[in-house]
Amino acid sequence: MRKSELNWITAALRNMTPVQRKLVAAELASLDRQPASTVIVERRFAAMARCPHCKAERVNRHGHANGLQRYRCRECGKTFSALTGTPLCGLHKRSKWLGQAEALRDGLTLHKVADMLNIHVSTAHRWRHRFLALPMALQPRALAGIAEADETMFLLSFKGKRSGLDRKARKRGGKATKRGLSHEQVPVLVARDRAGVTMDCVLKAMNMRTLSAALKPFLLKDVVLCTDGSTALAGAARQLGVEHHAVNLSAGIRVDGAWHVQNVNAYHSRLKAWVYRFRGVATCYLANYLGWFRALDREHGNRPKPAQWLAMALGGAA
Repeated sequence: MRKSELNWITAALRNMTPVQRKLVAAELASLDRQPASTVIVERRFAAMARCPHCKAERVNRHGHANGLQRYRCRECGKTFSALTGTPLCGLHKRSKWLGQAEALRDGLTLHKVADMLNIHVSTAHRWRHRFLALPMALQPRALAGIAEADETMFLLSFKGKRSGLDRKARKRGGKATKRGLSHEQVPVLVARDRAGVTMDCVLKAMNMRTLSAALKPFLLKDVVLCTDGSTALAGAARQLGVEHHAVNLSAGIRVDGAWHVQNVNAYHSRLKAWVYRFRGVATCYLANYLGWFRALDREHGNRPKPAQWLAMALGGAA
């Protein structure tokens, strides 16, 4: 670039409004991020190096497209890139993906993300849930030692739905007319051991069969399950054949020796305080938000970096 051209750009910057300068700064930052996001995408594929169609490991380089290396499988003959078969396949503006990852780390609302990245709110919404598709499914292999289990309630929400509602739309989340399980609320089960390993899931019902099915993949036979005295959870523990201790909270007993549910209840409090910033979460996306918070809380204050969020969205480890 000639010096005269650079001087013209500098003069134009001085005449811009603060909003215009912010937009220019965002575009310049996105240019710096583009190589980094592409490197992460390519590095993630290099670590696995297999065809996403037939899982064969014999692949050849096959040109470039859209700034990414293309490959051709020697077994099935299909071509693909490092993004093929991932939730991020088909998304544009790759240079802004690390900015989206930063927004996940910081727990920003959609409007703040849209302003920060200079994208439409609907694009920010689509990106958020594409990025959360795989982290949502990252549950622990098993809980160990003493595990606490308890349910919490989230308001049934049709946020974003414009028609077909059988009730008047709520404002800023709203409140249920009564506490506890009802047609207005959705139960969420959280189980957490004393090391901080956490599983959670959205329940369709609060009964022994549903709870048993939800806990079974995570409770080994030597786990001791501690609950608040729920008959459904007690029945689930009995069905799974694990030792069970109940704390009678209704009688004012919160701690009985080593038995309490204070860890899982504290997790509930942090989760709900974090979700509150979004002013209501659509029930159809609730599992994504649970996975999002689980990833943030799992590191005990050392939140995943943007590059780690991008790797998780692509299917890698945090």
